[in-house]
Amino acid sequence: MPSFKYRGRSGRGELISGQIEAVSVDAVASQLLTSGITPVDIAEGRHREDPWKSLQSKLKPSKVDLTDLILLSRQMHTLMKAGVPISRGMLGLIESTRNAALAETLRDVQLNLESGRDLASALARHPRIFSPLFISMVRVGETTGQLDEAFLRITQYLEADKETRERVKAAVRYPIIVLVAIGIAIGIMNVFVIPEFAKLFASQKLELPWQTQVIISVSEFSVAWWHVILGAVLAIAIGVRLYVETESGRYRWDRLKLRVPIVGHIIHRAIMARFSRAFAIALRAGVPLIQSLTVVARAVGNEFVSDHVLSMRNGIERGETLTRVAITTGLFTPVVLQMLAVGEETGSVDELLIEVSDFYEREVDYDLKYLGDAIQPVLLTIIGVMLLILMMGVVLPMWDLAANARG
Repeated sequence: MPSFKYRGRSGRGELISGQIEAVSVDAVASQLLTSGITPVDIAEGRHREDPWKSLQSKLKPSKVDLTDLILLSRQMHTLMKAGVPISRGMLGLIESTRNAALAETLRDVQLNLESGRDLASALARHPRIFSPLFISMVRVGETTGQLDEAFLRITQYLEADKETRERVKAAVRYPIIVLVAIGIAIGIMNVFVIPEFAKLFASQKLELPWQTQVIISVSEFSVAWWHVILGAVLAIAIGVRLYVETESGRYRWDRLKLRVPIVGHIIHRAIMARFSRAFAIALRAGVPLIQSLTVVARAVGNEFVSDHVLSMRNGIERGETLTRVAITTGLFTPVVLQMLAVGEETGSVDELLIEVSDFYEREVDYDLKYLGDAIQPVLLTIIGVMLLILMMGVVLPMWDLAANARG
């Protein structure tokens, strides 16, 4: 934070000078006036940075995650409910946050607030941190004078979203670890174990079966061209990463994730739970229906689903009902569509959407509990095939060696 040198006069007219850290000159003047000092001159001074603090700031996380946003939203709700002015509350948040990136963002928000912008517009300058749904709910809260309630709803949504994400990550972590371990085991076998068996078989001049010849050929290729294989794997990984960052690549990748066997339908239900809850919270906050679908489409985190949500918005703009456009997307189950229809008839779409979100979250919980049982046969099959190949390619020649020894 920059440091400012100031000169001013106290209530008795005495000349006072000093140095203070603040976001801007206006913030310094505000602090001095609050302290009973009338500023005469304020100039930015040279701030000698503490090496230890500089090292700490570099070690602090540079990414703002969901946990930081949840804490920020909860703190803003508390400050707004207590009647603390936004500008003063923002100064306290800048001082208390431990995330350097978030502190820098809040500092820019504070400067924009002092320049006359509203809070929603100041937050909109940082789209990588604050989602369209976050900004829209803040804007509605400012318009209606219920900013504390808006931040409370944001906190509830982010907490539910974080919990769902963590459950899905925890469920898919086990199969990923097992598959990586299997890949490492295959690599060790090819590079270190099979070559030793190949030397043994060559020394005995055995006639090897075709399975063993294939295994030895693969091993020899891996040992001779390991640097080419490693380079190809890295090139493919980088190429896929760059392709996924493109618009068409992201769309195809998000669609593929929903079609992955066993795991795809769990990801689909988790995304639909996120969509339903975000849509309900936006409607409850007073965001118009068309605008709600627009901001929610950007908040679901899946381009394939986002495209279908935008098609729902286009259908509603043509005069169709929410239930009818939901049917055309093919994303919702009949039970959910029936709940949406009831919500439209009774005028309680937001309440029914919360029930839809709860329904999908219960389905996700049920699927995650039995995900291990569903994946276990697949993993056992992979391990069984590996053992079968080793048995046919390595153990059979060993039997011939044992027969020659007895002969």
